[in-house]
Amino acid sequence: MTGLVYKSTGSWYTVKSEQGDFIECRMKGKFRIKGIKSTNPIAVGDVVDYELEESSDTVTGTIHKIHDRKNYIVRKSVNLSHQVHIIASNIDRVFLLVTINNPPTTFNFIDRFLVTAEAYGIETILVFNKIDTFDDASLDEQLYMQHVYQEIGYKCLRVSSTEMKGIEELKAMMIGKVSMFSGHSGVGKSTLVNAMEPSLHLKTKTISEASKQGQHTTTFAEMYDLSFDAKIIDTPGIKGFGIVDMEKEEISGYFPEFFKLKEQCKFNNCLHKDEPHCAIKVALEKDEIAWSRYRSYLKILEGDDENYRTDIHNEDRIISDKTRE
Repeated sequence: MTGLVYKSTGSWYTVKSEQGDFIECRMKGKFRIKGIKSTNPIAVGDVVDYELEESSDTVTGTIHKIHDRKNYIVRKSVNLSHQVHIIASNIDRVFLLVTINNPPTTFNFIDRFLVTAEAYGIETILVFNKIDTFDDASLDEQLYMQHVYQEIGYKCLRVSSTEMKGIEELKAMMIGKVSMFSGHSGVGKSTLVNAMEPSLHLKTKTISEASKQGQHTTTFAEMYDLSFDAKIIDTPGIKGFGIVDMEKEEISGYFPEFFKLKEQCKFNNCLHKDEPHCAIKVALEKDEIAWSRYRSYLKILEGDDENYRTDIHNEDRIISDKTRE
């Protein structure tokens, strides 16, 4: 039998059958998928083959095959630095939720996420959430961030779950697609899903005033069927985003504005760091490329992943303020 994985808790997987039934399944043995060293070989969004187990009192299943994925998105495993965690697979669009102050989302975090999504061929849309809470300074910060990414070509939305602003536009972009919501804990993923589909009643929590960080409400990634012909994968909040196995020469190719200029560099293997006649550095000096993006690029290039689970909010804010001055 073939089905779609809707939830993964590590040892059990909720699979929806082609008839629309949900079956709790275990994994048969160990899976190795194309050399991926993953902490979770089966992910939400996977199409799997399974067999029903008739011996137990309740009907369960055993997964024995994972179908080829059209894509997936990964991040470094929190506890095992040499392994990855597959967040979800077979995704049509990712909506990365960004908040300005509660909690802060940095340029560095956004750029690391976008680079990974570009590498795996997944369209990402930035959703600036909680716009109803902005004061003048927060609004200025948000509009600046939006400008940076729209200039590159990324789609951006401004939404408020409490005031239902931008919700219909967001829903229209999800129709007929499998979408994933991601972002820090506390950016309002579950609240936003509830605003679109109130019947789901997803759990939500308030921001910790002490740390300005969100408190985890979504423990495992889970897919939901929505009433307007859409599927949404709600994911646990992530504090940071470690880049996985990229050669230094290929990193700039996942920055679209860098990629457009690479051919103009004097050297084919230009890393856009110390080389002469570099088109990216020329564009940077002309303010045709955002300094925040270049700093993110250098951090990824230098393998600056030791802080990928924490966010250096103040550094990004101070530098972005200087840039605008």
